Amino acid sequence: MSALGHYLEDEGLSTVSISLLREHAETMHPPRTLWVPFPFGRPLGAANDPAFQMRVLRAALDLFHRPSGPVLEDFPEDAPAQAVDDMDGQFCPVSFPKPPAPEDRTGFREAILSEIDQLAPWYDVSCERRGRTMVGLGGLAIPDAARFLDAWLADETRESPVTDMSKVDALRWCGADLKAFYFEAVTARPGRMDAKQISDWFWLGTSAGAMLRALRKVLLADAESGIRDVGNFMLVAEEYCHD
Repeated sequence: MSALGHYLEDEGLSTVSISLLREHAETMHPPRTLWVPFPFGRPLGAANDPAFQMRVLRAALDLFHRPSGPVLEDFPEDAPAQAVDDMDGQFCPVSFPKPPAPEDRTGFREAILSEIDQLAPWYDVSCERRGRTMVGLGGLAIPDAARFLDAWLADETRESPVTDMSKVDALRWCGADLKAFYFEAVTARPGRMDAKQISDWFWLGTSAGAMLRALRKVLLADAESGIRDVGNFMLVAEEYCHD
C-alpha cells in the first residue's frame, strides 16, 4: 500500500494508509501513514469495538490536514484487551509437546503433522461456522505445505512444489496457509482468547511456529533477494522475530 500510494498521488488522488510494520513505511516514505501498534491482521486494533476502531480511522483521516508529506505518525493507544471466557485449561482442547527450539533445524516435521492432525477437526468447525477460509493460496494441502517448508529448512529442496508458482511465492503462500490453518482452527475452540494470547500460543507454543521462526533465519541468509524478502517481511510476525 505504501508504494501504491505514490502512484495514486501522481494521478492526483490524495491517499492515507495504516501501517502495521513501521519499517516498511520508513523505507517507502508513503505520502501519509498512520503506524498502529497492533498485531498483524488487526489494523483497527480490536474486533467488535467500533468506538476504538473509529478513533483509529479518525487519526488516519486527520493526516489529510497536513500541508505536506511524507507524513508518518504513531497511533498513541494500544489495542484494548478483549474479554476472555472463564474456562479452565487450554483454550483449544489439544495437547502439544514442547516444540523444538527454533535453532534446531530437525525434529519439526512429525511434530507439526501431529499438530495438524489434532487441529483438523477444529479447522473444519471454523470453515463451517464462517463459510470461508484463508487457507489455499499455496495450492497444497496443509500437511504438504508443512512438509515443503520443513524440507526447505532441512535443505532437502529448493524447488517449488506447485506448477506455475515460483519458489519465492511457494514459500510465501505455504507459510501463509500454515499460519491461517492454525489460527482459524484455534479460534473455533470453546472460549475466547485475545489476539496476543493466540499469537503467543502459535509462535511460542507450537512446532509450526518454531519451524517458521527457524526457517526465517535460513531465508535471511539466502543468496536470492526474493527469498530473503520472504524471510524478512512475510513469514514471522515482527514481535516474534527475536529469540
